[in-house]
Parts: sequence; C-alpha cells; structure tokens
Amino acid sequence: MRWWKALGVAAFVGVAATGVVIARDERQRRAYTPEQVRERLRERVALAEDTEAGPPPEEENVVVPSWRRRVYGAAKALQGSGAAALGWLRGRLDAA
Repeated sequence: MRWWKALGVAAFVGVAATGVVIARDERQRRAYTPEQVRERLRERVALAEDTEAGPPPEEENVVVPSWRRRVYGAAKALQGSGAAALGWLRGRLDAA
C-alpha cells in the first residue's frame, strides 16, 4: 500500500471519529430541558463568583494518569517526526 493511501485512510478514520464525538456531544446537550440548562448555568455562575472571592484551594499531589503521559509523548513524537518529514521534503524540493 502506498503511503498516500494510508494517509487517506487515516484521514477518513479521523473524520469519522470526529463525527461520532460531535454526534454524541449533541445528543447529550439536547437531553436537557431549557430549565435544566438555566439551572446549570446559574450554578456555574455562582461557583465562579465563589472562587473569585476566595483564595484558590490548595491542591493535593496531582497524579497524571499514565495513558495521558503516553498520549502526550506520542503527540510530541509525532510533532517532531512531522517537522522532520517537512524538512526532508523541503530539502528534496530545493534539490530538484
């Protein structure tokens, strides 16, 4: 399989996954009645006003889940490899 075919399949899968996430969020959003939305907004405003008035609470030792560290590391590696690939491509185009 050529690299551009794999890239196309990956793009298609990414678009499909994005659509699934958007549809799920939309279903959850529409599940609330207008009164429930207003009530939640008022609660959030009251909470925001309370946190602005007082000092921020002391945080405990925050442990980052291992899956988040792995995803972050993979994203950084992918970012680096993307930059390397663009540099290689730029060199190939300049040489031509």
